[in-house]
Amino acid sequence: MPLPVVAVVGRPNVGKSTLFNKLIGQRLSIVEDTPGVTRDRIYSKCEWRGRKFMVVDTGGIEPKEDDKLLTLMRQQAEIAISHADVIILVTDVRSGVTANDYAVADMLQRSGKPIVLCVNKCDTLGETPMEVYEFYNLGIGEPFPVSSVHGHGTGDMLDEVIKYFPESDADDYEEDDIKVAVIGKPNAGKSSLINRIAGEERVIVSDIAGTTRDATDTVIDREEGRFIFIDTAGIRRKSKITEKIEHYSVLRAYMAIDRADVCVIMIDALEGFTEQDSKVAGYAHEQGKACIVAVNKWDAVEKTDKTMDEFRKKLENDFSFMSYVPFIFISAKTGQRVEKLFEKIKFVYEQNSMRISTGTLNDILAYAVARVEPPSDKGRRLKIYYMTQASTKPPTFVLFVNRADLFHFSYQRYIENQIRTTFGMEGTPIRMIIRERNRNDS
Repeated sequence: MPLPVVAVVGRPNVGKSTLFNKLIGQRLSIVEDTPGVTRDRIYSKCEWRGRKFMVVDTGGIEPKEDDKLLTLMRQQAEIAISHADVIILVTDVRSGVTANDYAVADMLQRSGKPIVLCVNKCDTLGETPMEVYEFYNLGIGEPFPVSSVHGHGTGDMLDEVIKYFPESDADDYEEDDIKVAVIGKPNAGKSSLINRIAGEERVIVSDIAGTTRDATDTVIDREEGRFIFIDTAGIRRKSKITEKIEHYSVLRAYMAIDRADVCVIMIDALEGFTEQDSKVAGYAHEQGKACIVAVNKWDAVEKTDKTMDEFRKKLENDFSFMSYVPFIFISAKTGQRVEKLFEKIKFVYEQNSMRISTGTLNDILAYAVARVEPPSDKGRRLKIYYMTQASTKPPTFVLFVNRADLFHFSYQRYIENQIRTTFGMEGTPIRMIIRERNRNDS
């Protein structure tokens, strides 16, 4: 099942964004500095006591304001509430309970969702401020005094939040099912592809609605295996999102990527590669997903015998930060090459799940080191003692060395290329973890 969603809501200037940053800042994973990796999200993964969830920031709610911007902010919050499993209502101890707090609390209660009341800006350690008890008047349960600046009280608040999470974090699918997220900009043809696949297949098991709350999972059985296709809302450039509501279609798309084993990145052949395509692809890369770039609307492109090769070369340059990704030119409208997509999906899934024995890896390592000597600095030379595979999805390798600072990015890329040359690993990123032995041993 998807990760639980926690929405942080409240009127303006109560410290929602500060709380949001505090929560994700304590648990936010470090990601590599890769071109195309998106950083401008209004939500992020968070973890507390082993439970992972998505936390979503919202604009301040002004329930009775008619200003257009404030109306959009209120709509944004309402959308967040409708998609949330749990709501954190943030209030301000310094201003006390206001009329807007009552209005927001009433709106939340009508949603029927679990509400955790956060009384923010309790920045002094010691006894709970007497002003906190005033917030019982909101009628939504126990207020949790919190300092979003210092982090005081966030633990007790999160303990209450996770009480409302579903027990299971697993999808209701078989282990061998391949989950495929079809992602990309609006109008690239994602839904058309899903409809084409569903329409041509006579052995659709079912349409499972509500699995991602706003998308329908299409389940298809084929000779190649059982595929779960997740249709997603289009991901637009941030500047093009004129209404805040659309941020939540972006949230659904990124959550679909998190659920998926394979991401089919849809490119509009008529529009070509855009900056936003790199953001979509970058997030899938960041999450270690197997990927395919499907160039749709190929039937509408005026072609010569060189058109496909020229288009492919341009895409290879555009996707240089994902040099492993394969391309397929399709038409969701006519069905051109759509059948071949299943074979590609199964292939990159297997590549993403590949496991290599330690002995074989170290044979490759010995060959690579003999062929190109490791780098050195001031008389110290990098020594790579051995390499082993730690995990799959994506394939992750641990290398034990004498000096981690000598293991330059270029030499890591060289080792990665040697692995790819031997085993292929097309369509999947590779992760490398460098472990340093005691420098005195070097």
